[in-house]
Amino acid sequence: MQQTIRYLTTGDGARLAWASLGNGPVLVKAANWLSHLEYDLESPIWRHWSRFFGEHYRLLRYDERGCGMSGGDARGLTLDHWLGDLEAVVEAADLREPFALMGISQGAAACVAYAVKHPQRVSKLLLYGAYARGPYERDDDEAARLYRAIIDIARVGWTDQNPVFRQVFTSRFIPEATEAQVRWFNELARITTTAEAAGALLEARAHLNVTSLLSQVTAPTLVLHARQDCVVPLEEGRLLAAGIPGARFIELDSRNHVLLEHEPAWERFRQEALAFLGGAPRGEEHLNVLTAREREIVAALVSGKTNAQIAASLFISDKTVRNTLTRIYEKLGVQSRTQAMALLRGAETG
Repeated sequence: MQQTIRYLTTGDGARLAWASLGNGPVLVKAANWLSHLEYDLESPIWRHWSRFFGEHYRLLRYDERGCGMSGGDARGLTLDHWLGDLEAVVEAADLREPFALMGISQGAAACVAYAVKHPQRVSKLLLYGAYARGPYERDDDEAARLYRAIIDIARVGWTDQNPVFRQVFTSRFIPEATEAQVRWFNELARITTTAEAAGALLEARAHLNVTSLLSQVTAPTLVLHARQDCVVPLEEGRLLAAGIPGARFIELDSRNHVLLEHEPAWERFRQEALAFLGGAPRGEEHLNVLTAREREIVAALVSGKTNAQIAASLFISDKTVRNTLTRIYEKLGVQSRTQAMALLRGAETG
């Protein structure tokens, strides 16, 4: 997919690379561990994520300090830095309307902080594999010791030509990956950041704690989490969802921290994300986000029937048809019957 990459300079002098991909409603993705704006579009680890969101939205994303195509010192980073970087990207994109915000893994912390600081800017909040507390903030001494060991491994062997050190991270992030996907992830780790930056970023993440902010989030929120996530425990996802008023929580049947394209959990994630965010579904995905009854009404809609005719054919009331159409429009990301029909007929011929 084609994307446009630009650079910005933050208030404290860090140089960040950010990209715009696709068209449609704006979705801003906060930076997360191990990204590279160009390499991600080729990698079987992330390319299906970029393709999916780029097909339905105008996806804005950026590499965090010390990673990918971004510069800056990765040492001593705090939530204030990550929030400021997200704010800088939004400002550079010159967004005039409220937008959806997506946080994956530690990117959720910046998203939560942004949603609390700028509630009028965030229309919806989508969080996946996320956490509010870093490993040192979870009152789990054994997990903290393991995390410290992982940091030491990163500092010692991250850039070594032998991928055995980076394999520690790969086996935790994508335990169900194919051999080819493992090789891609190992290479992603090598080209994305340095050993020093990797250690510093991991250390900074360990101290994150935004639990005090969760109750202040007002944007509609959907939290999804892999049931057997080897990087972020399921309980951390539950805690995040429980702390945000009205948040919905969905468990996905996967062991992978980064969902892979071949697994059923990825299809479930796509369906739930489209249903929550709206946007412009294409092809068969128009129907994937609809219930059986909604599909019946859509079929009648495309055939040109009026509300009264649809109601009569399905033995339901006109009011039920009107209410169901409203839900359908919301799921499809359209505003009217005419737009819905054009979209659905385009899918039939596409």
